[in-house]
Amino acid sequence: MIKFDTLSRFSACIATLAILACGLSSSAQAASKVLILATTTSTQDSGLLEVLIPLFEKESGYIVKTIAVGSGQAMLMGKKGEVDVLLVHSPDAEIKFMAEGAGSSRRVVMHNEFVVVGPTTDPAKLRGFKTCAEAFKKIADVKALFFFRNDNSGTYTKEKELWKAAGVIPDSQQWYHQTGLGMGQTLLVADEKKGYTLTDRATYIALKTKLELAIVLEGDPKLMNIYHVIQVNAVKWPKVNSAGAKTFADFMVSPKTQKVIGSYGVVKFRAPLFFPDAGKNSEDLGL
Repeated sequence: MIKFDTLSRFSACIATLAILACGLSSSAQAASKVLILATTTSTQDSGLLEVLIPLFEKESGYIVKTIAVGSGQAMLMGKKGEVDVLLVHSPDAEIKFMAEGAGSSRRVVMHNEFVVVGPTTDPAKLRGFKTCAEAFKKIADVKALFFFRNDNSGTYTKEKELWKAAGVIPDSQQWYHQTGLGMGQTLLVADEKKGYTLTDRATYIALKTKLELAIVLEGDPKLMNIYHVIQVNAVKWPKVNSAGAKTFADFMVSPKTQKVIGSYGVVKFRAPLFFPDAGKNSEDLGL
């Protein structure tokens, strides 16, 4: 026969286990509603995320933790399963990311363009050039100050492509200065030092009132800047929040969000900072 105090202790243990189980279940449920997004500094510096993330959280119930770094760093975290979803703009690296099985889905979201900015006096006389190749060669020829990020970002990757097309190896040149910073901070440094740099148009427009830098080259087809949303492969990394990643990716390409992206900046900056592209392919974007 079981004594009363023994029975009470047994019942208490069962109750404690039940409470712990509920607690663990609640913790797991809470964790499943947290989504880790790795994205570029341009989506943050432009202010776009300040608009989109609250809309997504309200609509989906997820809580987004955003890590704004260069596209290369974002994809490196994706390759380690440290984040759930990416919003990046480095197409060649993204294709490699997908080929390695690090991503389960990649969809185009939007584009803007890169531009070359510099002092209003334009000491290298770049205005009037039609291509980055001739502009970058001129910068090298006259040894004009140029500031670069060196952070494996989509912008830095594009910049290296442009130097190569110009037949210039700028590394170790006294006029070529590394910032190691994000796009917004690099613009501020270039502005202070009165040098040139490559930037996405959105970040430049968002910071324009703080800068004396002016756009000195734009419109070269090679300056197209395309953003994709990539779901990190949950088969490879089971801890990845695959449901949350898909929900976010679906949100980014939805007609409602695409409309928000297309109108962002029109009121405040009198020009759209991004152009919605959901459903388009490389040919549609002129690639």
